[in-house]
Amino acid sequence: MISQILKGISHARDGFSLIKLRGVKRYVFIPVLINFILFIGAIWYGYIKFDTLLAQNLPNWLGWLEFLIWPLFFIACLLIVFFAFTIIANVFGAPFNGVLSDKVEQQITDEKVIANGSDKGYLILLRDSRIGVSNEFRKLFYIAIRAIPLLLLFIIPGINIFAPFIWFMFGAWMFAIEYLDYPMGNHNLTFKQQLTLIKQNRFLCLGLGIALMVMTIIPGLNFFAMPVGVAAATSLWCEHLKQQAPVIENKTK
Repeated sequence: MISQILKGISHARDGFSLIKLRGVKRYVFIPVLINFILFIGAIWYGYIKFDTLLAQNLPNWLGWLEFLIWPLFFIACLLIVFFAFTIIANVFGAPFNGVLSDKVEQQITDEKVIANGSDKGYLILLRDSRIGVSNEFRKLFYIAIRAIPLLLLFIIPGINIFAPFIWFMFGAWMFAIEYLDYPMGNHNLTFKQQLTLIKQNRFLCLGLGIALMVMTIIPGLNFFAMPVGVAAATSLWCEHLKQQAPVIENKTK
């Protein structure tokens, strides 16, 4: 179990190397730009709204509380980024991440991804992007119906002590599902087939998710979490999961 988790974590390191390869780097720019724009835009919008809220509702004689309130605001922003920002960024980045995964797989295996075609440009890709976005919303539904009940853990005495750890592991599992969708989706595996394959390699995939969770909460590094995650998931797919895919596909038909 531990060795499988560590092996999954090691693929995040591979992801950093893969996005720097010639022929891959230019496909990293748009996912990073999407991350940057959404992150800065969300923080700026939140800052403006929160500053207005304080000005309208905080009496002058309590002005000194701003020194305590603003740090809490930025902590809340980090939590929002942790739980929502990455998911939203992946919805917008889904069409581009599919191509990035395709290019990374070509570098690893020296083979083209036949299912979707590896020579698609961004214009053709955008035309077909509704498929990738549709898959993202399918994953969002899968996550939501499990995440909402888990919120109750924070209000149940005794169990709430373990809630942060449970949420961390849940988040890692969701990240594994999120990023492994790109290489598997390029090979036309359905969401059901993807889940079957991931569950059969749960500790390996969980290790990848843990590494990406840590990246997401580190300021600065989180801008690169999406492209690194796509590349790392593609590396894991090529090395461990790809050979199992035909068996999974036959069983789930």
